[in-house]
Amino acid sequence: MSTPSLDRVQLERLLEVGRNLVSELELEQVLENVLDAARDLTSARYAALGILDRHKRGLERFKHVGLDERTVRQIGPQPQGRGVLGELIRDPRPLRLRAVSEHPRSYGFPAGHPEMTSFLGVPVIVRGQAWGNLYLADKLDALEFSDEDEQLVVLLAQWAAVAVDNARLYETAERRRGELERAVRGLQATVSLAREIGGETELERVLELVVKRGRALVEARLFLVLLPGPDGLVVADAAGEVPAELLGKAAELDEPLLEAGQRSGGARPGPAIRDLLRGLGVEASAVLLSPLAHRGRAVGALAALDRLDGERFSADDELLLNSFSTSAATAVAMVRAVENDRLRLSISASERERRRWARELHDDTLQQLGALKVLHDTALLRGEEEVMRRSLERAAEQLHETITGLEGLITELRPSALDQLGIAAALEALIDRAERTSQISVSADLDHVFDHGAPRLSPELEATVYRLVQEALNNVIKHAGANEVRIGMSEGDNTLELVIEDDGRGFDVGAAPQRFGIIGMRERVLLAGGGLEIESTPGEGTRVTATLPLDFAEVV
Repeated sequence: MSTPSLDRVQLERLLEVGRNLVSELELEQVLENVLDAARDLTSARYAALGILDRHKRGLERFKHVGLDERTVRQIGPQPQGRGVLGELIRDPRPLRLRAVSEHPRSYGFPAGHPEMTSFLGVPVIVRGQAWGNLYLADKLDALEFSDEDEQLVVLLAQWAAVAVDNARLYETAERRRGELERAVRGLQATVSLAREIGGETELERVLELVVKRGRALVEARLFLVLLPGPDGLVVADAAGEVPAELLGKAAELDEPLLEAGQRSGGARPGPAIRDLLRGLGVEASAVLLSPLAHRGRAVGALAALDRLDGERFSADDELLLNSFSTSAATAVAMVRAVENDRLRLSISASERERRRWARELHDDTLQQLGALKVLHDTALLRGEEEVMRRSLERAAEQLHETITGLEGLITELRPSALDQLGIAAALEALIDRAERTSQISVSADLDHVFDHGAPRLSPELEATVYRLVQEALNNVIKHAGANEVRIGMSEGDNTLELVIEDDGRGFDVGAAPQRFGIIGMRERVLLAGGGLEIESTPGEGTRVTATLPLDFAEVV
């Protein structure tokens, strides 16, 4: 790059300028440094950089030094690359003039523009392509720019090309780094959501996690989860600057969710989304709406309103939210499926209980009442005092048996001791009744779990334990042919283990999955969040083990 006509001092100055230029990585600072260096090296009053548009036919930007702000306002719009400035665009070679006005393509200066005489223009070529032009005007210590000035500026333009290229590569790398960071942030948010909701079965908790993670992901002022309701989309949860009474409000969206999400972007929201926000009573200048789509069906939507920094949402924000919404939709769909399964199990268990009590009332109580009516009718038909007396005595006995039977049924439906005295007293009464109505001996070890100083378990857990023991004893009495039953309970790490063993005939568990109330017992344990294991071999008795969480509901 050395030129014989440049002296040592000039070359040293140029090398120092070059080192400073290529060490800078911010493009705007590079451009300012180039202009300052050009003025300093050539003693020019004015310097400017014209950056070409993508078609290389005009100037996209025009950066200058030497003019004050007042003068710039008087001149008006920036040059577009016509006249002498456009000559370098048409023919990218150095151009040096004693007087600008003498050039045949000179248009003159606009009103308010200072007069400029001497002129030097040099193209800036980056990677073999014209990138822009460096313009200098009015040499201060001479009538025109010299050959040495032209050579210095040509070399400076080459340094500038290297510096601009470096700065652009740096900007590209920074942009890609930012994109990668956003992608990683989105992945982390998605993984974090999946990890945190892995064990969640409550919709309220899942929605809370979704709005918090989603808002942080796109840095939104307000973040909403909208779920379908009878009156449109309902605000199921929100995070950020939540207006009063927003939760639970509903508004209609006048187009399909999937289409509305595609049209939302980060710009001013369209009419349909504006109407939705107006119905919810919120305002936003920028909205991202991402459908919660599961298996091709919209199950709700995520809405991000306004970035915290006041900027528009970017395409990257939209991609991040769409990726995040996929995991959120799966989470919401799974929780709702669990809720539906719970409801189905509850309804199924309730129906089985109804059928059972219907059989009990039909086969026992109704038959006894029918016999009582026959005795009564017979006594009335005969009309003999002695016959009537004996019939009424038998009827009274029958009525006493019926009342006793009904009391037993009521106790099985919901023993009063369970509510009034607790699980230990209720189980003792249940065991006593089982021994009185059968030939089975029942031993139970309850004191170390349900001692008098221990707090009551939650009503839900007490009811579950009672029903499991009740169902197991009924199975033993009806089907096992056992002589002895042993009931044991023990506390583990936040769990209660219930074991019921008998010495009866046993059965093949795998061959009889629907028998002996097994399904009902499994459903009760499942609803409590526990596990049930049944071990039995024909001729060797049966062992039922239920493991239940102690925090099933709250301890009271």
